Amino acid sequence: MSKLEIASLCKQANEIRKDIIRMLVEAGSGHPGGSLSCTDILTALYFKIMRHNPKEPKWADRDRLVLSKGHGAPALYAALAHAGYFPKEQLLTLRKLDSALQGHPDMRRLPGLEASTGSLGQGLSIGAGMALAGKLDQKDYRTYVILSDGELNEGQIWEAASFSAHHQLNRLIAIIDYNKFQLDGAVREVLNMEPMMDKWKSFGWRTFEINGHEMKELLDTLERAKEVKHQPVSIIAHTIKGKGVSFMEGNNDFHGVAPTKEEGEKALRELEGKS
Repeated sequence: MSKLEIASLCKQANEIRKDIIRMLVEAGSGHPGGSLSCTDILTALYFKIMRHNPKEPKWADRDRLVLSKGHGAPALYAALAHAGYFPKEQLLTLRKLDSALQGHPDMRRLPGLEASTGSLGQGLSIGAGMALAGKLDQKDYRTYVILSDGELNEGQIWEAASFSAHHQLNRLIAIIDYNKFQLDGAVREVLNMEPMMDKWKSFGWRTFEINGHEMKELLDTLERAKEVKHQPVSIIAHTIKGKGVSFMEGNNDFHGVAPTKEEGEKALRELEGKS
């Protein structure tokens, strides 16, 4: 990709971050830290890598995306709105009564959602089922699953990892949003998952380790993942919780606490300066 195309994607990610802040301030609740950390990943997928059609959300040959870390829903909703799945104005209904934009994704309520998620640890199993169905049906779509580092504590993740390798689901790509924090604190203190790369490799996955905020590296790795044969792919994406807003970056106080109106204004000023 050209530098201009990379810059355009980075600008798109910045616009999505602005909407995440606006949504959370309006809702008065939600998860800013983990939404901001996965924004670049979602931008790369929806605006360059994935095969999808907002005008036909149930297109049989579309690539699938499962946001296993369902609390990052504001980032997914903003990406879907910017991609054209529904009007951007609807974003400000986040978490409001009768809104299609629930605190965690509800696939029955909103076009573009592939799975209802939020019970951590389940998304990789869902994605594995989709990938196996595609293989059995001889379809060429890919299934992407975005996982949080904290949910790797769940045993079901590793059952799904074993299942996926056994069935050689090479069109299944798991992306770990490795922002180093979970609800109760630093991942390394709650339940250290290192050496993470060795774990995924030992389960039979082709594994990459990248900077999850470096757009070119993200895109290059996602393209390389398409070339892998006979193995599922895991991408360990090192990210920063609260990425893009200085007082939220690496600050776990913003795991599940929305910014105040004043904090939101400050955050938006910072993001405007990066436009």
